[in-house]
Amino acid sequence: MNQKQPIVSQRADPCAYLHTDGYYYFTGSVPGYQTIELRRAKTLAGLADGEVKTVWHAHTDGPMSQLIWAPEIHYLNGKWYIYFAASDSATERDAQHHHRMFVIECAQADPMTNDWLEKGQIKTAQESFSLDATVFELNQQLYYLWAQLEPAIPNNSNLYLSKMANPWTLTGKQTLLSIPEYDWETIGFAVNEGPAVLVRNGKVFVTYSASATDEHYAVGLLWADASADLLNGFSWHKAASPVFASSAQHHLFGPGHNSFTTTPDGSQDVIVYHARPYDNAGIDGDPLDNPDRHAYAQTFTWDAAGFPQFGAPGDH
Repeated sequence: MNQKQPIVSQRADPCAYLHTDGYYYFTGSVPGYQTIELRRAKTLAGLADGEVKTVWHAHTDGPMSQLIWAPEIHYLNGKWYIYFAASDSATERDAQHHHRMFVIECAQADPMTNDWLEKGQIKTAQESFSLDATVFELNQQLYYLWAQLEPAIPNNSNLYLSKMANPWTLTGKQTLLSIPEYDWETIGFAVNEGPAVLVRNGKVFVTYSASATDEHYAVGLLWADASADLLNGFSWHKAASPVFASSAQHHLFGPGHNSFTTTPDGSQDVIVYHARPYDNAGIDGDPLDNPDRHAYAQTFTWDAAGFPQFGAPGDH
């Protein structure tokens, strides 16, 4: 499965979920950053021309009015949820006027509807810049994993983990999982963000993205034993080098903010990620304002130790 062509053009932060109805449901950041768009198709390649529905619009003002980023769709406890980040100001880039995390819910069996209910902000222990949330379930416990600014740590964002009381409420302690500490994580900006979770081979793997959103953007890896206490920081390990990075050979630069799914028959794992078809020299202005981060997908393998082997963007 070689996906050098995008599965969806101009959709950064892609999330693809294969539901029991045989459809892939897809969300991603929509240029203009004022809407949440949901797509579905029976194949990943079919998402480009599949059914499309705008399920939510930004408010005219207030904390959910600007910069709608990185929506993720999940199916939990018989309902649909889309987690996303939003800002109250497109101009003031500080901790008080920047992103917070929110969630909307749909109780219909078919989520391609306007019948989505705002469940509000996901409240964390500290009120500061936060985004890129994902959720996963392990041993009947729901977990929430996200990126957030900690004013006491001199960087842009770290990764945190918490249990959830329900799909819109955190409970208990919140654990710091990772900070940008290696050179490859701090190019342009010191960033850990965009986490995604894959539970395989008795382990919980977390991929995440680091550095500025140009060709230096790359994917790192954390892991813990699935039987461990995931809220104990000592349970976690971190790879010192990126596991998925720019490929000049395939003209795919700055891969990151991925999600995971499988082939329709479940026989192969798939990484869905965004990348640009050119490096920073082709970007005019702020990379965040450039819409040409497209969504790509490719299969990947596992090594003898049970770790994912992603290769390079465009390899498969």
